Amino acid sequence: MAEGVNVRFAGKLQEFIRSRVEGSGLYSSASEYVRDLVRRDFEQEEQRKWAWLRSELEPGLKASDTEFTPFDAHKVIKEAKARRKSRGR
Repeated sequence: MAEGVNVRFAGKLQEFIRSRVEGSGLYSSASEYVRDLVRRDFEQEEQRKWAWLRSELEPGLKASDTEFTPFDAHKVIKEAKARRKSRGR
């Protein structure tokens, strides 16, 4: 069940919201307008996060194979298990 949030606007902000609802015909109520604003803000934040992740990964994706160090995953796991065993765990 969704939790409700009540917000009151006064003065110029209330007039602005009213003009968006009544003037545009895009929204049937102030609540619908505010929900749309929050939804858009949420989507922009998600896009910002993905853009950051892409910018962090981009150097690795563009790197040449010569910039990487090859390793054998099975060997790494075997060595880790041996270290754990030698510590008595």
